[in-house]
Amino acid sequence: MNTVSLIGRMTKAPQLKYLTEGRLQTSFVIAVSKGYKTDEADFVLCTIWGKLAETTVKYCGKGSLVGITGRLNTRSYEKGEGTRVFVTEVVVEDIRFLVTKKRDEQEDNQEQKKVETDFVFPTSQPNQLPV
Repeated sequence: MNTVSLIGRMTKAPQLKYLTEGRLQTSFVIAVSKGYKTDEADFVLCTIWGKLAETTVKYCGKGSLVGITGRLNTRSYEKGEGTRVFVTEVVVEDIRFLVTKKRDEQEDNQEQKKVETDFVFPTSQPNQLPV
């Protein structure tokens, strides 16, 4: 049985790729903590196909916490210099968005912080109602 289940954070925002015959694909890397009392992590390459890939790109960005279930896949390809490269990845069949962070959300937060610092709340004396 080839089943993998992981929970981790995306290391960068996934990018949607349009392939031949209208097929959609995205790849991303998740950082999976090695344990409760350590800061070490494993970095796992994940690939998603089809409508699920489109949904993932729409709702997730760098730092999103996701739970994935899929199968382990090993493939190889030849680099330009004739060297063979081996890749091990998880082909995702199900993804759960636990904590999402969109790409635009990070920019919105920066603008919101600027707006918040421009506004000063009126202060009142203790035990006095503002007029």
